[in-house]
Amino acid sequence: MTQDWHASDVAAALKKCGYSLSGLSISNGYHQTAAGKALKQHWPAMERIIAHAVGVTPEEIWPSRYSDGGRPVVVHRKQTAQWFER
Repeated sequence: MTQDWHASDVAAALKKCGYSLSGLSISNGYHQTAAGKALKQHWPAMERIIAHAVGVTPEEIWPSRYSDGGRPVVVHRKQTAQWFER
């Protein structure tokens, strides 16, 4: 299995294509930190935007986040807070 691109490699590829993480976020209607967050956590919509800007598919950048068919892998997060009825 191929490794995911390092976050700095993604940022460098964007820069080569004339984009910045914050500029890409804002121009697509997201908060300026959105693209940066997508480098650290699974966010399929933002991953598609980043990949399109670089000229590749999201599964090329983040193979660990996608199945062989190109579908995002569903990640179930552990519940961290306990809610109690009173």
